[in-house]
Amino acid sequence: MSKIEIKGLLDAGVHFGHLTRKWNPNMAPYIYMERNGIHIINLYKSVAKIEEANEALKKIAASGRKILFVATKKQAKDIVSEKAGNVNMPYITERWPGGMLTNFVTIRKAVKKMAAIDKMKADGTFETLSKKEKLQVDRLRAKLEKNLGSISDMTRLPGALFVVDIRREHIAVREAQKLNIPIFAMVDTNADPREVDFVIPANDDASKSIEKIMTLVTEAIADGLQDRQKDKEEADAAASEGEIVADVADEEVVEEAAEEVVEGVAEEVVEEGIAEEAPEAKAKKPAAKAKKEPAAKAKKAAPKAKKTTAKKADKPEVESEEPTEEDK
Repeated sequence: MSKIEIKGLLDAGVHFGHLTRKWNPNMAPYIYMERNGIHIINLYKSVAKIEEANEALKKIAASGRKILFVATKKQAKDIVSEKAGNVNMPYITERWPGGMLTNFVTIRKAVKKMAAIDKMKADGTFETLSKKEKLQVDRLRAKLEKNLGSISDMTRLPGALFVVDIRREHIAVREAQKLNIPIFAMVDTNADPREVDFVIPANDDASKSIEKIMTLVTEAIADGLQDRQKDKEEADAAASEGEIVADVADEEVVEEAAEEVVEGVAEEVVEEGIAEEAPEAKAKKPAAKAKKEPAAKAKKAAPKAKKTTAKKADKPEVESEEPTEEDK
């Protein structure tokens, strides 16, 4: 969103108000001075109010709601239709259809009728009509397109209303007030700002002034739409990452479960093998003990024999001689 400069507003003639004798006293806080019988609007306050309105419009656009532009003045029709069309917002530049907001269901029926005529032309039903009926249907389609063609995509009530001249579009303002729809408006010195939620003090008669304000407003709406697109892309990316992580986690869980099953089967096989080997081992153990015991006893007896022989060898042998007769 570009920075709002006082010089740009001054060059566009935003500061020119109405004649002093036609002023509305409630606009006094926004009037800077009087010159040659014309009130001059304080552009510093206009800049502050434009910034405030832009912030609100940006939030509404980012939330996905539509902003309906209303301008039926000759000098504002083309400008509003072009600027609003650039940001894909609905607009009314012809006569305001009574009950456009308060009787929105009926207006939607008229829009659906226009879609039905298009369907007739597409499937060939239109060709079966007589020449007079074709002419009547074409006229009805052209009338609906002129009055409601710009709101064909608006399937619900708008999130806000932007009005160029609240005195001329007083019916639209009343309907929005009844439905508590926020109203943004360019308010000149001859209008009552109390009827509007977001006042933009500006000249609403000159085409240059209208184009300047519309440019600033639509830039803020475009920024809000970009923010919405970014948030949507980030949410989609986060969702896709979450799905990938979930898939990986599921694969890990499946692998762990498979490993546990394999380990359990292996343990059961080992246990069954041990159970089969156990009787044979018990049968073999007595024989082994029987073989080991004689050998062990023989080994124990051998050291004892050696010790006894060794002891005998250590003792000296004494010869026993019998006494002779001479000794006697």
